[in-house]
Amino acid sequence: MAAHEVIQGRGFEAEVIRTDRRKSARVQVEDGAVSIIVPVALPLERIEKIVQDKHRWIKEKLTLHQQAMPVSSKEFVSGEAFSYLGRNYRLKVESGAFQPVKLKQGRLVVTLPKEAATPELIRNALVRWYRLQAQERFAEKVTRYAKVIGVAPVSVGIKTFKSRWGSCTSKGEILFHWKVILAPHRIVDYVVVHELCHLKHHDHSAAFWQSVGRVMPDYLECKEWLKAVGARFDV
Repeated sequence: MAAHEVIQGRGFEAEVIRTDRRKSARVQVEDGAVSIIVPVALPLERIEKIVQDKHRWIKEKLTLHQQAMPVSSKEFVSGEAFSYLGRNYRLKVESGAFQPVKLKQGRLVVTLPKEAATPELIRNALVRWYRLQAQERFAEKVTRYAKVIGVAPVSVGIKTFKSRWGSCTSKGEILFHWKVILAPHRIVDYVVVHELCHLKHHDHSAAFWQSVGRVMPDYLECKEWLKAVGARFDV
């Protein structure tokens, strides 16, 4: 697995995502988390320069996100509980050089320099971690259930949706809202099966729900749980 690379900006940190599917660099700000998607071989010095050049744009995006974000009930302090795959884990904020968030001994450990340990930056670090876990877990589950359903999605990605948990395009591209990763495994499975079945039925017809039911006989319970509890997912 490639080393985790993070660029330190002024008031933010940007995660480096290397991919062989890009020929140029792209900076994105989603949910207050900054990332830069770059070709595999692009030198770190070049990446740092791109982030530096985009500093004003990034800060404007972060400010807009902060203004638009609903007031969180979270304080982002040690001891606070955060959900992951249906279980609660206590946050532990440690002082030190920036490090990726770790799930260690039942705790979500965030390590930041003391002066950078603001609620915003702690949240950003957690969001990056959740998105990374979501990407990995969804990819695993899609591989498993695609074989059962008999479909082959073109790609699997993570996105922030305002009012849905996933989407399936006519090209076979599947996207999931990263916040689903807060829910129990069975609920995540339901969302995966739901989107994979859309590769066979691009609607919510009786045939579609029959396809879902063949894989998950209890899908109605999962659907109702997500409807009742999902709106309260908070990071």
